[in-house]
Amino acid sequence: MVGILSGMFGVGGGFLMTPLLFFIGIPPAVAVATEANQIVASSFSGVLAHFRRKTVDLRMGTVLLIGGLTGAALGVVIFNYLKSLGQVDLLVKLCYVVFLGIIGGLMFIESLNAIRKSRKATGPVKRKNHNWIHGLPFKMRFRVSGLYISVIPPLVVGVFVGILSAIMGVGGGFIMVPAMIYLLGMPTKVVVGTSLFQIIFVTAFTTLLHATTNYTVDMALAVLLLVGGVIGAQIGTKIGTYMKAEQLRILLAMMVLAVCLKLAFDLLIMPSELYSIGEAGGH
Repeated sequence: MVGILSGMFGVGGGFLMTPLLFFIGIPPAVAVATEANQIVASSFSGVLAHFRRKTVDLRMGTVLLIGGLTGAALGVVIFNYLKSLGQVDLLVKLCYVVFLGIIGGLMFIESLNAIRKSRKATGPVKRKNHNWIHGLPFKMRFRVSGLYISVIPPLVVGVFVGILSAIMGVGGGFIMVPAMIYLLGMPTKVVVGTSLFQIIFVTAFTTLLHATTNYTVDMALAVLLLVGGVIGAQIGTKIGTYMKAEQLRILLAMMVLAVCLKLAFDLLIMPSELYSIGEAGGH
């Protein structure tokens, strides 16, 4: 399932896979570290399809990657510290509820607006190309994306996504894709492939760090997720070509919100059970 979504939307799918692993009873620390493993495979599978179509901006991908690796190293340090305090499970779940809620909501509103505009507009919809980001120094030309912008915003996006990748076990595509479209002004067709390219390396690095510092990577689980993910990504890439970008985005938004609500519901339900167990233990 997640592999199909990964191919369709250009997200590693971790933000759906990790909560789904929580739902079937896998401890958050193990889910985060193992999931990063699976994302590498499904993203690699997706990227190959995009390379064939020449929709990967390698130069932009590399800049995002430098930021991403820095962020991932930082994220694993934070993760280990919280694990030593015993707070990591709660933090991971809370991060998910907050991020999925915000991103799902924004994507849903934006997709509705895009659908309305596409119905009204007869001519091509013009993208706003110039914002404050274009005034920043250290400019660089990204030919595939048709951009000439500062390297600072892609680096910052990369660092942020790297931190999330380590703490939440996500590729960060669900933040990366909107950031590349709205902040950097990249054309949608290049965004998916470039996002997947960056995700492969950041998540591989994260998995390595988790495996060597936390020992929380479950290899059997990783292999099962991996096989499913690779098959799904190929199917998803094909489905994605038959759907309009606005339709894809609204579907993704609805899915993100559904997972967010389920996680929030679980967090709200949990305390009463934990409290009663604690009480029984106390007698």
